[in-house]
Amino acid sequence: MIEKHLMKLRIRDAISAEEEAALAAAAGDVVRYAADQTFVTAGQELGNSTLLLEGLICRYKDLSDGQRQITALHVPGDFPDLHSFTLKYLDHNIMALTPCTVVQFPHARLQSITEQHPHLTRMLWFMTNLDAAIHREWEVSLGRRSALERTAHLLCELHVRLSVVGLASDREYALPITQTDLAECLGLTSVHVNRVLKDLRERGLVEFRGGKVVIGDLAELRRAGEFDPAYLYLERRPR
Repeated sequence: MIEKHLMKLRIRDAISAEEEAALAAAAGDVVRYAADQTFVTAGQELGNSTLLLEGLICRYKDLSDGQRQITALHVPGDFPDLHSFTLKYLDHNIMALTPCTVVQFPHARLQSITEQHPHLTRMLWFMTNLDAAIHREWEVSLGRRSALERTAHLLCELHVRLSVVGLASDREYALPITQTDLAECLGLTSVHVNRVLKDLRERGLVEFRGGKVVIGDLAELRRAGEFDPAYLYLERRPR
């Protein structure tokens, strides 16, 4: 059930059979959410952290005028709210962008892991640090990259992250979200995103259609977005 999360861990460090068993034993209830369902709201007291098994999840914040900014996308194998273990409530909302299946990890069981499995604890800490690294890269995109650059960069990032958990081929992956969803990730209007995607398609770099991303020229797409995957910390080393 937690295999995709284990894939994320294994690519970065050796995980023992005992640690895998401890993580599996900490898993609680499996829950399914409909697309566009917000299941964690800002300020809500939390006793579980959520591991995404299937689908796409986002973190977001709303403004008083009704605008929404998506601050993170999460793919299968991600803990969108592992930081709730220490924070106990979040300053943002969490929503299923697509139909999702998740498994809840009670904080009491995560507490036991921290007491009994120090290396596994460091790996979970690493995952929250990885989230922070991704946030910093998104901040650079929102603040300094052009619309085309930030779009290309995000599509490259998702290609790598989905590849890690076996959900992307060399040139293709599913991304069943709307252009409005994509615009809210990129800090653009949906009209602007439509123009950028048309430009990328006409250049032969990538096509986003029917919930699927098809990459025409990966090297050029990475150059267009100035994408360097170093911030995803893909190398295996002792943590």
